[in-house]
Amino acid sequence: MGIAQEIIILIIAGFIGGLVFHRLKAPLILGYIFAGMIIGPYALGIVSDIKNIELLAEIGVALLLFSIGLDFSFRELKQVGAIAIFGTPIQVALTICYGFAIGRIFEFPTVPSLLLGAVMSLSSTMVVLKTLMNQDLMGTLSSRVMIGVLIMQDLAAIPMMIIIPQIKNINEGLGFLGFAVLKAAMFLAIIVFIGTRAIPFILKMIARWNSRELFLLAVTALGLGIGFLTHIAGLSFAFGAFVAGMVLNESDYSHQALSDIIPLRDIFVLFFFTSIGMLFDAGFMLENLPVILLITLAVLVGKGILFAAISRSFGYRNVIPLAMALSLSQIGEFSFVLLRMGLAEKIINRELYLIMLSAIVITMIVTPFMSRLTRPIYSLKKRWKKSVEIETLNITGAALKNHVVIAGGGRVGRNVAFLMKNFGITCLIIEQEHRRFEYMKNQGMPVIYGDATQAAVLDAAHIDRAALLISTIPGIIATRAVLGYIAANKIKVNVVARVEGMEEMKELYESGVYEVVQPEFEASLEIIRQALIHLDIPLTAIHEYTDKVRRSSYSPRLKLSQAHKQLEQLKSVSALLEMVWVRIEPGSRAQGKTVGELKIRTTTGISVVGVSREDAFFPNPDVDFRFEADDYVAIIGRSHQRDLFKEMYTA
Repeated sequence: MGIAQEIIILIIAGFIGGLVFHRLKAPLILGYIFAGMIIGPYALGIVSDIKNIELLAEIGVALLLFSIGLDFSFRELKQVGAIAIFGTPIQVALTICYGFAIGRIFEFPTVPSLLLGAVMSLSSTMVVLKTLMNQDLMGTLSSRVMIGVLIMQDLAAIPMMIIIPQIKNINEGLGFLGFAVLKAAMFLAIIVFIGTRAIPFILKMIARWNSRELFLLAVTALGLGIGFLTHIAGLSFAFGAFVAGMVLNESDYSHQALSDIIPLRDIFVLFFFTSIGMLFDAGFMLENLPVILLITLAVLVGKGILFAAISRSFGYRNVIPLAMALSLSQIGEFSFVLLRMGLAEKIINRELYLIMLSAIVITMIVTPFMSRLTRPIYSLKKRWKKSVEIETLNITGAALKNHVVIAGGGRVGRNVAFLMKNFGITCLIIEQEHRRFEYMKNQGMPVIYGDATQAAVLDAAHIDRAALLISTIPGIIATRAVLGYIAANKIKVNVVARVEGMEEMKELYESGVYEVVQPEFEASLEIIRQALIHLDIPLTAIHEYTDKVRRSSYSPRLKLSQAHKQLEQLKSVSALLEMVWVRIEPGSRAQGKTVGELKIRTTTGISVVGVSREDAFFPNPDVDFRFEADDYVAIIGRSHQRDLFKEMYTA
């Protein structure tokens, strides 16, 4: 079967490898690499000729960059702060210098040492994201900072792809590099100029035909076609695909294009990472193990120190420098691309390629385990260093009694704080993102700068004297830590927590949390309510249904206080007795009649609470009030009573 047989074997092996690593809660790409190692020429030899697979792998890289271009947003990049926009270029530059020094120490030639620095400077977006998701850390401040850095690193990989093919001419001067960059910039300008005009028109025309297949083919042809043009122009095929994605990102069809291209991209990315594994020679690694381990250790330690120092220099404290050091110190998937380019351009020989490849794979493998050490190491550090400087603003310690502590000053936390302030309730916000901290400070709100999971911060908030603790932090990790502190110190305070999933809701209720709110669940109930109202379902039936669903999720695990029960009952009554406005149609029974003559209360049970007539409003009309055509009558009552009133008097 030729290449078809090899592709089938590769997909099956990749599936098995991905399945195993998924069960181990590790990134799938590691499973693909190990699958390639096993079926490759240096192990079982099931696939011995990988040249055809490498050709497919090039398409995988191009589609990967194309999808990143489609999803790339300068607006999102701007939101992650100065550390991503300014700190990442500093980190990349310093890491390249550090890698060059390591290369020279191991007596690598000058140009390969520069390539080693470039390879080391990038971290793995796939590995880090998967690790954060497995640890339920998505949405935390440290995760947002890491994602911002990774986005900038992915962007930094693009000029590296332009420069690397020309780096072998460095001995002839920087003119070659300057010319390559200038040529890339000119080509980029032409593609953007033409693409922003032609691509939206082409996709709009194809979208009108309502053919999903043609739309997918058009998107793929545009991405790979522009990449091929860049290849003809002497630039990187993958670079052109990235540019095509950025151009398409500006059109109205970018979201659909991204959703269509992802499955195709994922298949070809599998070819790329399995081809990487096929080149992995275990025998060579064992022969050169001391050098590989020393380089790997130098990468992990050096990059870790560098990330910690940069995060601290940009004002991040507490656990964030440690989290970045342990999570971002690996070498990333784009480094494979740079390494393959270096081998293809004969910048490095096969021996150096395998040494670097081994180091990349090892750093990726150890990252999930290193990242899990963040919290234990940070807790140990806190035990060694008891005195923690806590920055507090607008707080008088003596006045903090029966107050509300709000953990998290994001959108939800801010809204809660301002509403509490309107009711005259003293509240205190804990926030560890400096920008939010400054905002709350400028608003005159009592605020503590710090990590709400730390004992010193909770002590500063006088949680032992608080009436209520509200956790608005999305991840459950922080809430678990706070609950652990409360339980360990036997503090009697009610906790209201926000969670992302129903399983987390159950866990927190079982931990004794007073109230748990799941925003997506509440939003879905409101959407259902509005939809049923639109479909003319009786309000009583809607309320009974939504109330039943809510109680089935919340109430069985919640011991309601008497006040809480009364509040729930009032909410139910207010929903059943909803006020509505009804128009008195010309010629209807109510026109020209008084409230007393119609005997509205006796016949329908409805209460008339107001009448709007042109520019006048008549509140609580008495029995002598006479209705006129086109009056708008405000009535209160149960749903069937309101329907009866409309039927008898207004039609």
